[in-house]
Amino acid sequence: MKKIIIAAALAVFVFSEGRALAEDPALHGFIQANYSADMDTANPDGKRYKRLEERVQLRLDSSKASYRLFLKGDLLYDHLDDAADAKAREAFVDRTSENWDLRLGRQVITWGVGDLVFINDVFPKDYEAFFAGRPMEYLKKGVDGVKVGLYPEAVSIEAVVMPFFEPNNLPSSSRFWLYDPMPGVTNRVAEEPVSKPANTEVAIRAYRDVAGFDTSVYFYKGWYRTPSMRPDDPAAPSRITLFYPELYTYGLSLQKSAFNGVISMEAGYYDSQDDRNGRDPFVPNSQVKALAGYQRQLMDDLTAGVQYYGEYMRQYGAYEAARIQGFPKEPQYRQVASLRLTQLLLHQNMRLSWFSFYGITDRDYLLNPEARYNLTDDLWAAVGLMVFGGRSDTTQFGSQDKNDNAYLQARYEF
Repeated sequence: MKKIIIAAALAVFVFSEGRALAEDPALHGFIQANYSADMDTANPDGKRYKRLEERVQLRLDSSKASYRLFLKGDLLYDHLDDAADAKAREAFVDRTSENWDLRLGRQVITWGVGDLVFINDVFPKDYEAFFAGRPMEYLKKGVDGVKVGLYPEAVSIEAVVMPFFEPNNLPSSSRFWLYDPMPGVTNRVAEEPVSKPANTEVAIRAYRDVAGFDTSVYFYKGWYRTPSMRPDDPAAPSRITLFYPELYTYGLSLQKSAFNGVISMEAGYYDSQDDRNGRDPFVPNSQVKALAGYQRQLMDDLTAGVQYYGEYMRQYGAYEAARIQGFPKEPQYRQVASLRLTQLLLHQNMRLSWFSFYGITDRDYLLNPEARYNLTDDLWAAVGLMVFGGRSDTTQFGSQDKNDNAYLQARYEF
């Protein structure tokens, strides 16, 4: 139903403008192979691959005067599930004017200044795609809605209205080893927010230059995109409900060229509407999140970026008092560091990259080395590793210790 509503809205918008987008369409796309093999332990389903697929993407881009139509869709075949699928990645109409613009339809939106750390980027992600070695563009999921840009002299504003909730896509329990505090309870029901006016998500960003800093302030009214678990009986559960608590966020980001590089800072307050006193053990407490990053070119074709991220849980005493025995204890303070290195070689046709997270608090890690080579202007291939580990099987990366995989990406663009 959601797809039908969006398609109908696009059609009405386009045709009401008298074929405004009917001229000079551009059609491009790619053919891609993406394979990811387990390095150590087989999947929970016994198979040895995280990803085994080919796909074709087609992009249609057509503009005339102040209007633009953009469509991006994938056709894919998944050998692990022995199934074909079609997915609309983006599908929107733009209308631009001197002091405002409007985008209607499915769109990918990126906010914030973090490098794979998302504080004020409250839009849905596909973490299975990332952990299984898909190209980075597949980490972001599209949202169905309306984005309006306003550009008065004092400050620029983006407002996004999303009537249809879109959750994060988490790793599949058949392809990934994951921590589960109640593995014996298989009767599980997912409850997503119902699409109605009161549940409409709203995200707002206002930005301008302040003392040489690219400065943005953020607000979001919506829901956590990762589900929480609520058993029917914590002492003897027989049924689990997966639900999405209500969330407001308020944030700020700053970025500026300095010290021969670029410095970035971002912070956000996660106001957990369903558990503001911290007494519900199945709903996340409110949190303060912040990051600081620095990136610079060390020498020709070699860049480095470092990042520090921290979060603080509010109402921690109430959380400890309400915590259910058997569930892992969350720290009040969590710290994570990241490192990114990128080296270009062979007239910039080869790119060697390294990205890693290290959990200072949790003592866990993610390592992602990758080598990519441009065989021609239209054909490239990349190989890489996803390596996880940690001292505990309950932390974000420690719980994925059995999910190490090597991946291959190959793409021909046209």
